[in-house]
Amino acid sequence: MKMRRLKWFCLLVILTITLPCAAFARDIAPVVSRDWLEKNLNDPKLIAVDIRKVEEYREGNIPNSINVFYGSWAVKKKGLDNELPEDDDLFDVIGSAGIKAGSHVVVVGKTDTVADLVNMTRVAWTLIYGGVENVAVLDGGFNKWKDDKKTIYKEVVKPKALEYKGKVNKAIFATKEYVLSKIGKAAIVDTRMPDFYFGVSKLDIVEKPGHVKGAVSLPSPWIFAKDGTFKNKEELGAMAAGVLGKDTSKETIANCDTGRLCSGWWFVLREILGYQDVKAYDGSMQEYAKDPNAPLVKYSWQ
Repeated sequence: MKMRRLKWFCLLVILTITLPCAAFARDIAPVVSRDWLEKNLNDPKLIAVDIRKVEEYREGNIPNSINVFYGSWAVKKKGLDNELPEDDDLFDVIGSAGIKAGSHVVVVGKTDTVADLVNMTRVAWTLIYGGVENVAVLDGGFNKWKDDKKTIYKEVVKPKALEYKGKVNKAIFATKEYVLSKIGKAAIVDTRMPDFYFGVSKLDIVEKPGHVKGAVSLPSPWIFAKDGTFKNKEELGAMAAGVLGKDTSKETIANCDTGRLCSGWWFVLREILGYQDVKAYDGSMQEYAKDPNAPLVKYSWQ
């Protein structure tokens, strides 16, 4: 009897060591509807963070929402755009917004452009990196809230600042050196539009056209419907599986031009579809293409 118990104990230890960690058990959905937010606005754990410009926020906002502009969450650093703030600075931003590690945060932005759409997922990624796991995006953003004739305030809500004590989640962050070490090992996803991936177009801030060797193309703009809402989970899952396969445990690294656009598929893969090991490359092609030794592929779909 003792031997049998010992065998079961040993098996449990082996499984604990070898199986990938289970995804975080969320208390709120990763994408919330306008109706859900309206019903939960008075929840003391809920903080709606409006990331639009302050003048847009003052013109009309969701009741009880606070305003922390996108530029507070993604900064210019070492010649690169849309970079994570230093950890201490990020903690100051989170704390000044009255957010705790256990808060339920809903990110609210506008949906006028693709950049506006992924601003919301980028802030969500930044908060999750900063140790706040229960972060959601408002489906359709403030635009759909307004279209649905929901209540709009012009009051400015001042959050109760606190000292934020969190722990950064390095498991969702990739550096250039890490990406280079994972070529041919991890799934690398280029989330720009196909002409950027193929190398016939590039932004002025990116030194050379092309993509990371071995990267596959899965554009973030395709995540969203024309009205700025997310496409349904089944369609998103089919797109992801068609490019990445159905193994949700394989390490995946998303990149783009500056680390903003790639947050769209990072958010979908990890938070909506349950992929277990997804990272975003913050420096992305703006940093990668500067390195003459970094393998860059042009005019190829591989």
